[in-house]
Amino acid sequence: AAELYSIENNDASGQPLPVIVPRAGHPISRANISPSALRVLYRLREGGFQAFLVGGAVRDLLLGLHPKDFDIATDAHPEEVRKLFRNCRLIGRRFHLAHVRFGMEIIEVATFRAAHTEVDEDHGVDETGHRVLDEHGRILRDNLYGTIEEDVWRRDFTANALYYNIEDYSIWDYVGGVPDAEARVLRLIGDAETRYREDPVRMLRAARFAGKLGFTLHPGTEAPLHRLAYMLDSVPAARLFDETMKLLLAGSAVPSFDMLVSLGLLPHLMPDVAAALAEAPDSPGARLLRLGLENTDQRVRADKSVTPTFLFAVLLWPAILRAVDAPNGPLPDDPQLLSSACDAVMSQQLRRIAVPKRFGLPMRDLLLMQPRFERRSGRRALRLLDHPKFRAAYDFLVLRAAAGEVDPEVADWWTRLQEMPEEQRIAEVESRPREATDAAPRARSRSRRRRRRPAAT
Repeated sequence: AAELYSIENNDASGQPLPVIVPRAGHPISRANISPSALRVLYRLREGGFQAFLVGGAVRDLLLGLHPKDFDIATDAHPEEVRKLFRNCRLIGRRFHLAHVRFGMEIIEVATFRAAHTEVDEDHGVDETGHRVLDEHGRILRDNLYGTIEEDVWRRDFTANALYYNIEDYSIWDYVGGVPDAEARVLRLIGDAETRYREDPVRMLRAARFAGKLGFTLHPGTEAPLHRLAYMLDSVPAARLFDETMKLLLAGSAVPSFDMLVSLGLLPHLMPDVAAALAEAPDSPGARLLRLGLENTDQRVRADKSVTPTFLFAVLLWPAILRAVDAPNGPLPDDPQLLSSACDAVMSQQLRRIAVPKRFGLPMRDLLLMQPRFERRSGRRALRLLDHPKFRAAYDFLVLRAAAGEVDPEVADWWTRLQEMPEEQRIAEVESRPREATDAAPRARSRSRRRRRRPAAT
């Protein structure tokens, strides 16, 4: 219904004018907006500043969804915002933001950003111009304030560029975001190729939003993405870790991962995983990955914790099975082969996504514990229950069984063992026949005595 409120595209000075959808023309109610966000909006307005709810919150409210975050845009500069709120602190290097804290909730307030600034041919800027690009056209630093008319053109997608005005509860739409949201179409603002070159991470955001919202990529937004996917190779690995977490921990990991595959982005994000899935798309490793992502989505939607340790174990398992030349299982008898494969795959992956050691090392531990679940006789099996990573490793075993890589009886046995009282556990493990690996005699290592040198005469 946005076309009912269309006005001229530009004013007398050439500035773009928005389509204004009045309160009666949209379903957004203040009852569905965070009370903390409303307090910030009202205080900014009372201070004489423009104040808008922006971005994904407006989009989600328009679609009848419940926003996770409520972000605000204003013409007040960060220092002016800080003067209005004692519970405010400024953050950010690329662009200063104000965080206003209400208990555990943080409302992010951003000053309108400028659309352009002069850039020298050598990609440098003067002291008052804060935009710096690299040789590929990617934005490295940007800290220039502007107006709402400029700010809108800096946003990525039309559906994310909607402004809810607290002054009269209307929606301001400069780029056709309302009809795009209603049609569930994801469209980049401006020239798509230029926007991807400015920031290649926008390609990952396209996959994330399309997967999360069930939107269809506009043909003009999708077309250049395939040929520019290589630009992700130059994005810092630490930033790709952050973007991967956003993409896979939003409750829509399965459709978002499918978008990575269909858009040809996965080989530039996880090359070994992409190769393993391409070679054996129906393998147990591929099934485990999908089951793990489905489990992740269920936990996120139930507001349960998800650790990147387990998530990356799930993601890298197809590549690890490929590295040990066992895409369909079973794991090799020699545990050193699995250890070497884990190290090789992780080393390659760190070149693309900088998984912090606090996640990578525990992930390695839980993966190297997998062969130990096959050994179920003797007290050594009981000692495995006391391992600090047992629960995560056991959960991973259950996924392997569900994917058809290991016998489900193995996972069922470990499930029953955990439920037994101590005496019954001991009887259970001692009554089992010894596995071949346990029955093999250990070779004694002969300690060499150091020969005494004859005393000098």
